[in-house]
Amino acid sequence: MRRRGLARGVMRTAATTAVVVGTAKVVGGAMDSHSANKQAAQQAEVDAQQAGYDAQAQVQQQQIEMQQMQAEMARMQAQQAQAPAPAAAVAAPAPASGGLSNEDLSKLKQLADMHSAGVLNDAEFDAAKQKILGS
Repeated sequence: MRRRGLARGVMRTAATTAVVVGTAKVVGGAMDSHSANKQAAQQAEVDAQQAGYDAQAQVQQQQIEMQQMQAEMARMQAQQAQAPAPAAAVAAPAPASGGLSNEDLSKLKQLADMHSAGVLNDAEFDAAKQKILGS
């Protein structure tokens, strides 16, 4: 009889152990899943922050480039304003072919150079040209 009681005790212990192990696996799996979800959410947040930083850096770079272009345009305009008048413009205007004086031709050339350099847009160029041509 003692053997039979011992066998029941061993069986009871084995069954209890199996239940404990099964429960631990279920709880451990749930914890692993929760941890994985939490890590994925944290990584998504880090990725979103990095994308924001990248976008901000790109905007700052574009602003710097725009300021450099504006400074270059101002420098070119100042250079054009300080450029000495061509010798032909200083001399008395002499009519050239087509009824234009050397001064008018010089002004047209200067306008064309400014237009090519991007200092004048198309509308400004056309208006100044019409003023010189008297049309």
